[in-house]
Amino acid sequence: MAQILNVISNVNNLFDAYGDPRVAQWYMMSSPTLTIIIVLLYIYFVKFLGPHLMKNRKPFQLKKAILVYNLLQVLLSTYIFYEIGMSGWFTGEYSLRCQPVDYSNEPSALRMLHAAKWYYIAKFIDLIDTIFFVLRKKFSHVSTLHVIHHSVMPMSIWFGLRMAAGGHSSFFGLLNSFVHMVMYSYYFLSALGPQIQKYLWWKKYLTGLQIVQFIFVTVHEFQLLFIDCNYPKTFAWMIGLHGTLFLFLFKNFYNETYKKKKQIDMKSK
Repeated sequence: MAQILNVISNVNNLFDAYGDPRVAQWYMMSSPTLTIIIVLLYIYFVKFLGPHLMKNRKPFQLKKAILVYNLLQVLLSTYIFYEIGMSGWFTGEYSLRCQPVDYSNEPSALRMLHAAKWYYIAKFIDLIDTIFFVLRKKFSHVSTLHVIHHSVMPMSIWFGLRMAAGGHSSFFGLLNSFVHMVMYSYYFLSALGPQIQKYLWWKKYLTGLQIVQFIFVTVHEFQLLFIDCNYPKTFAWMIGLHGTLFLFLFKNFYNETYKKKKQIDMKSK
């Protein structure tokens, strides 16, 4: 136990030495421990405890809660998208080719920093999706892809916020927030009921949008491995590999869900 505590202490000292001093005193930023604990509790609940508790219960009817949740997600995603954009990407001050992190206390740098904070918070709010699935006994929706995606994101964003908030990798947050605007708009409309669902022909294109997002993210990050840019290559590797992992996972999900279904439908005719 003493050795584990010593390792944790050394890791925290590393973050103190190389992390962004502007966020050092923020809640949950001194160490990734609490973020890791929340993610582990999430996995335990949605994969084990939740299904066990719901086994002999009727599914909850959560229509109003889901409507409110999806609407709030649309508003939050729109806010984050706008703030990240106005902190640099929409102003012409950021370069797609190479964008170092601005660690100063300039207004635009602090605006980006706080946008990154809200993006981090949003990754925990996203976990509620899966909890709704469990409470409604839609266990098939709690797929490996879904759980991995929601588990990895809080940890990935924690490191980004603690060490390099803003700069090159904030492009990922910009794209991801836009995708969530579209995605939760669809979920909100779908939750209104069958009278609206019959018009929502574009569900499969949401997955396509996710795939395009991860292609852009992967290319955008890995270009830094071949050019001289004052941006931590560790994060270029981390976000680039993140994009590559989810590119393949979402592509596989798309093939399994839509292409195979189309083949089966064609054979049945």
